[in-house]
Amino acid sequence: MQFAIIIYFTCLLLSCINAGSLYAQEEKQPLNTVLQIPDKIFDVIDKKTSHIELNLIRQTEKYLSRLQRQENKLKKKLLKKDSTLAKEMFAGAEVKYNKLKKFTGNINKYQTLYSGHLDSLSTALSFLKYDNIKNLASNTALQNAIDQVGSLQGKFSQTEQIKKILAERQRFLRKQFENLGIVKELRKFQRQVYYYRAQVHEYEELFQNTSNLEAKLIELVLKVPRFREFFAKNSILASLFPNPGSSGSSNTGPVLGLQSRAQVVSFMQNQMGSNTSAANSIFQNKLQTAQGQIEALRNKLNSLGGNRSDLEIPDFKPNNQKTKSFFQRLEYGTNVQTTRGNFYFPVTSDLGLSVGFRIDDKNIIGLGASYKVGWGKNISNISVSSQGAGFRSFLDINIKKRFFVSGGFEYNYQQPFQSLNVLNDLSSWQQSGLIGMSKIVSMNTKLFKKTKIQLLWDFLSYQQRPQTQALKFRIGYSF
Repeated sequence: MQFAIIIYFTCLLLSCINAGSLYAQEEKQPLNTVLQIPDKIFDVIDKKTSHIELNLIRQTEKYLSRLQRQENKLKKKLLKKDSTLAKEMFAGAEVKYNKLKKFTGNINKYQTLYSGHLDSLSTALSFLKYDNIKNLASNTALQNAIDQVGSLQGKFSQTEQIKKILAERQRFLRKQFENLGIVKELRKFQRQVYYYRAQVHEYEELFQNTSNLEAKLIELVLKVPRFREFFAKNSILASLFPNPGSSGSSNTGPVLGLQSRAQVVSFMQNQMGSNTSAANSIFQNKLQTAQGQIEALRNKLNSLGGNRSDLEIPDFKPNNQKTKSFFQRLEYGTNVQTTRGNFYFPVTSDLGLSVGFRIDDKNIIGLGASYKVGWGKNISNISVSSQGAGFRSFLDINIKKRFFVSGGFEYNYQQPFQSLNVLNDLSSWQQSGLIGMSKIVSMNTKLFKKTKIQLLWDFLSYQQRPQTQALKFRIGYSF
């Protein structure tokens, strides 16, 4: 029912676009409309889409290879139980996976993955080429951007079909394995299918993040009234709901089960009358109400699906870090630990830098280094000096919301030095074993939003000579 509402109001919106195009004909501008569009905009679009497409192809091949290996393992296990069924279930599997890796297969326009941003961007680029806008810096850069956006659109649509094929394959295998009572063997396959769908969704979201230059391009073409009419006739959305007599309706008939534009317009006229201003007012009210309902439904579905577009809820706890690259899983940080010296006045501070790797959504492991700086004897005799250095390893395990159990192992050089050569003597370094609690504190300022407070116990401090401070209080920040 909710999907029908979306389609219904999409039709209404297109009818309004058509009405807007008629109004635009009264505001005709000369064909030599001046638009200053530099090559930089097209180059950015080209690089962004090519980068996403390359990663999309690489990740698809990687996950399909993993799934193929999983099927081979499943086949070997099933051969021991029922060799005939195993040969029947996995016949031709290798050929099918190789075909999917090559992104082969025809995609018609009704199977195309629709993206509002992709539709607007590709239509705007096509409009610039079709309308022959003057002062366009380079037709080559424009054509490259058009080709690359079209190629990415094709890859998104093909991955959408791959997702459907894998979902069907998963359901088939699950049904067969349930009958044999060995569903447990299928879990790794199911996880790989889920993470592939999540990975594709990440790239779709990455493309939806409109850059400033992309927004500027859309803003510029919207200044040309002819673009509204062009969009109503040539966009992907318009091809699904074509105007009578338009180019989009010449080759294909109406979509089965959907009302035609003429039927929608006729319905609006019967319900709203011939008063255009009143009709527009009623339409806007209805559209806003529908948008609110659709947004509420989208939020509900996202909360169920872990902010994923897929409705399938996995039977395991997903690790959202799996879909991120190695560098995206790195977290950089710094911390400060201040201690009192041997006398009453001297004070030293350990300044640490660290880099952590997110194992999953809650736990992080990492390495770091520290430098101990001395501040002098007292406030009247401030003197900055090198009082030590250290190397650190750490592990933070989230136990509840913003609380972590933290541990680590450190090597520290606790003596003043003026040359780095003295640090080569490893016998002078002391070991520290740390365990304690950490908490992420919410700050009102954006700069210190990820402030971490740590209280750690050095259980190896009692073996050190001279004995060092057993309790360490540190304040750090992650970025």
